[in-house]
Amino acid sequence: MMLPEIESVRGEIILGCVRWYCKYGISYRDLEEMMLERGLEVDHTTLYRWVQHYAPEMEKRLRWFWKPTMGYSWRVDETYVKVKGKWTYLYRAIDKRGHTIDFYLSPTRNMKAAKQFLGKALRSIKPWGHPQTINTDKAPTFGPAIDELKKEGKCPEDTIHRQVKYLNNIIEADHGKLKRLINPVRGFKSLKTAYATIKGFELMRMFRKGQLDIWKSGQGLIGEIRLVERQFGIYSA
Repeated sequence: MMLPEIESVRGEIILGCVRWYCKYGISYRDLEEMMLERGLEVDHTTLYRWVQHYAPEMEKRLRWFWKPTMGYSWRVDETYVKVKGKWTYLYRAIDKRGHTIDFYLSPTRNMKAAKQFLGKALRSIKPWGHPQTINTDKAPTFGPAIDELKKEGKCPEDTIHRQVKYLNNIIEADHGKLKRLINPVRGFKSLKTAYATIKGFELMRMFRKGQLDIWKSGQGLIGEIRLVERQFGIYSA
């Protein structure tokens, strides 16, 4: 869905607010105050609705730009996210350079959830880019999940599943950087709102990691802004 219902200037404001919230780990009330300092009155509940609608749209429209082309070695792990007072599980995969491959939020931590995540990640990449190795921790869910995906022809037969703890240090460190964005939220109200927001957080982390640098035409932050706006039919001068 494009943004035909709003003029270009308002579109820039909306996308700018969504980018700031997802990039800097601030609260909606902080962002409300920042906008007021710039002469714009935007209620924090409106900012919340913007993030819920446009953060997942941004991630969806930019997915083609940030997907890695090769995945020789994946580092897979899950971290905890509080939703409605209960812990849920954010499954994540990165490559050995630290670039994000995919992520998936699940209410459960079991073989079914691990399989759903790995299946999603494998579907998002061309078969010739599938990993040669998948490294996980000692959780007993990943092995059976990988075995089932192989039987179903969704994972290469020759993909090696490793469980080497130190190799996953890189993704555990990456969890920490993502948590700096998640923690100010102080808990999500539903799995749907959590996943929508996290999609924005993950996307802005990918920008910071340089995964979309080639598409910014050497323009740095301005290139980032223009890349996002172009996906919504907004063309800055």
